[in-house]
Amino acid sequence: MTLAATGDLVADAVRARSAVLAFNVITLEHAEGIAGGLEAAGVPGILQVSENAVRFHGGRMAPLLAACREVAAASDIPIAVHLDHVQDLALARAVVADAERLGISSLMVDAAHLDYPENVATTADLVGAGHDASLWVEAELGAIGGKDGAHAPGVRTDPDEAASFVARTGVDGLAVAVGSSHAMTTATAELDLDLIARLAARLPVPLVLHGSSGVPLGTLRAAVAGGVRKINVGTALNVGYTAQVRQYLADDASVTDPRKYLTPARTAVREVVDRLSTEVLRG
Repeated sequence: MTLAATGDLVADAVRARSAVLAFNVITLEHAEGIAGGLEAAGVPGILQVSENAVRFHGGRMAPLLAACREVAAASDIPIAVHLDHVQDLALARAVVADAERLGISSLMVDAAHLDYPENVATTADLVGAGHDASLWVEAELGAIGGKDGAHAPGVRTDPDEAASFVARTGVDGLAVAVGSSHAMTTATAELDLDLIARLAARLPVPLVLHGSSGVPLGTLRAAVAGGVRKINVGTALNVGYTAQVRQYLADDASVTDPRKYLTPARTAVREVVDRLSTEVLRG
């Protein structure tokens, strides 16, 4: 199947009043497991590589993105490739300049750590460049940070400010702070579903939920019903992946062939993706 475009998958989700799930890739085994899980569930999805993952690979984005592109293109369901949480402006501009070759159809500009005027200016600049390259561009408003901070009222996304931000930047999708947190290993986050509904009613662009590994499945379904159209998942994959590696090595301390323990790790990723895709989108 031809590589899908993120903008098309999100637009399909908007029309269906559903969501598209985006899964973080760190290794080739992640990409293969994610694709396998999406195929098992029979739903489209997104392979996304974060700036942190690029840094893990020595600052070279092309090898991992090329792997994602080929895995996505070989799948029998629509899969897109996305670069996530980009704060390095040089990296963002390199992605925009080389997006077609890399197979990337979307980019998340993460300037939420800047003050509001700088966030607007930085995002607007990269949205313009991204649109010139036919990229779908996501940004963030509010603080989707550590477990404690993201539950404080002051960091939630304000609907009026968000509407102004979207109008001034031209962004295609907005990651909003509504109670989820990155890197949570237990599903105990409490989303502000009323705020999600108000944001969805106020904004002309799709809402994106980050930190979804920490959100109970029923709450994720409620968030989709309230207007979330792209759901990012990362930590849940790594919990399953790492547990399998840890268990295999604990059971056999003499193993030296990484294929022995990476096979069950990849299968764990596949199972998490299949379960989330099925239970959130079809539950």
